Amino acid sequence: MKSLIEYIAQSLVDHPEEVRVREIRKGSSVNLALHVAKEDMGRVIGKNGRVANAIRVLLRVAAARQGLRANLDVEEPR
Repeated sequence: MKSLIEYIAQSLVDHPEEVRVREIRKGSSVNLALHVAKEDMGRVIGKNGRVANAIRVLLRVAAARQGLRANLDVEEPR
């Protein structure tokens, strides 16, 4: 699932080399944290969060196929 989020994010942004995904597994749940360049935050979040929510839907479908629950957080760049 980490590679899925990396692929989607790298396809959306202008600086794909700065895309980082951190995965934390706890039992049957997976938490993913997405980091992108500050300039690319708008592309990943989208208007009213539509792009980010679409990515979350794809992630949940992929997780459900593996019998897992998944959550995605888009974190503020430093």
